[in-house]
Amino acid sequence: MADVSAGFVRPAVEKLVPYEPGKPVEEVQRELGLARVVKLASNEGPYGPFPSALAALEDASAELNRYPDGGAYRLRAALADRHGVRFEEIAVGSGADGIIDAMSQAVLDRGDEIVCGWPSFPSYVLYALKLGAEPVRVPLRDDRYDLEAQLDAITERTKLVYVCHPNNPTGTMNTRAELDAYFARVPRHVVTVLDQAYFEYIDHEDYPDAVEEYFKAGRRVVVLRTFSKIYGLAGLRVGYAVAPEELVTAFGKTRRAFDLTTPAQVAALASLDGPAELERRRDLNTTGRAELETILREAGFRVAAPGIGNFIFADVGEDAQALFEALLRQGVIVRPMSGFGAPNAIRVTVGTPDEHVFLREALARVRAAAAAS
Repeated sequence: MADVSAGFVRPAVEKLVPYEPGKPVEEVQRELGLARVVKLASNEGPYGPFPSALAALEDASAELNRYPDGGAYRLRAALADRHGVRFEEIAVGSGADGIIDAMSQAVLDRGDEIVCGWPSFPSYVLYALKLGAEPVRVPLRDDRYDLEAQLDAITERTKLVYVCHPNNPTGTMNTRAELDAYFARVPRHVVTVLDQAYFEYIDHEDYPDAVEEYFKAGRRVVVLRTFSKIYGLAGLRVGYAVAPEELVTAFGKTRRAFDLTTPAQVAALASLDGPAELERRRDLNTTGRAELETILREAGFRVAAPGIGNFIFADVGEDAQALFEALLRQGVIVRPMSGFGAPNAIRVTVGTPDEHVFLREALARVRAAAAAS
């Protein structure tokens, strides 16, 4: 087989460390010979698609010989109606990550800068690096985005400022007053990307709806949302953005053709009509998050608080890789945070009550084994 010559791959790509997703359950079962494996690693919802989405998927299955609607007309129209914005102000993509990819390609050139908190969602950094842009990582303050420091980090080369809200992986939020003060100061040449992937989980009086309070107020903002979390559609990858029309048009030029499949579109559309199920899952998550926080504190870990998403960030006091591997051998998949910029931490997704019992017992066995060694 012929070798590829040195330098054939772009330098910006050659140096990248790719995003590493959470391990699949089947892979862990196969490698370790375990009968049961609980995955609490990827911030997926513990419940499947809404019943209405399952019915829509079944109805659509007979037409899978046809390409999907490349413009996702019905879904975009429904989202525009839901948010009270124009059709032209809705962009869709393969998860919120797909929007970040299309946006980065559309606006970033070599030498441009993005600013984000750190540790935070790695895609902000990775997509910038792929294009030769420079990510400016601003350390968190008290596990939260330091918006004042991010403002200070903006230069004339800055194009995008990311605010992950709540922050992934710490699960923390900024107050409405902090965001208001940020938007009052952010320079006009910058577009702020307010990532609200976990929006539907949150019932906090000081947590703003960025579409209503910032986009509609005329701020230069892109608001990200997704169907991957509370709606239970992570396997279908449906994300969207509310953004200025000019940017939505640009995203459409860089987005891959047909990246939103027919099943993804119909399931997302059907999920918009389930307010009671949405409320039920939000309540279950609130209870489960408190339970999970207690389990992790009892294990002796420092927990970032208050968490408001569907996951908990825990600093274990040392390199977390050993704990990750020990829990893996017990059949529990959590997420080590080295790829997010926090090598001493794990992130644990809210699961079902039974999965939390399994985690508590696994942690007890790991601690007992460590004490005996």
